[in-house]
Amino acid sequence: MDYQTFKTKLKECNLNIKEFAEICGLNPKSISITWKSKNETPKWVDSWIENYLLNQKINDIKTIICDNTPQNT
Repeated sequence: MDYQTFKTKLKECNLNIKEFAEICGLNPKSISITWKSKNETPKWVDSWIENYLLNQKINDIKTIICDNTPQNT
């Protein structure tokens, strides 16, 4: 994916480059410099972002279900 799409997808994840780099164990400067200059991300980044977004949706659903489950008293 190109660098601008990467930045747009990060916003969808509610992440910035520094947070993404921390989670992935990368240097934020290498993302900003190398990926931007090449105008592409490594192939694994696209699937990582897809999985991250899917996990957020699953967590949202889990929260809704757990919050609406009657409590045994």
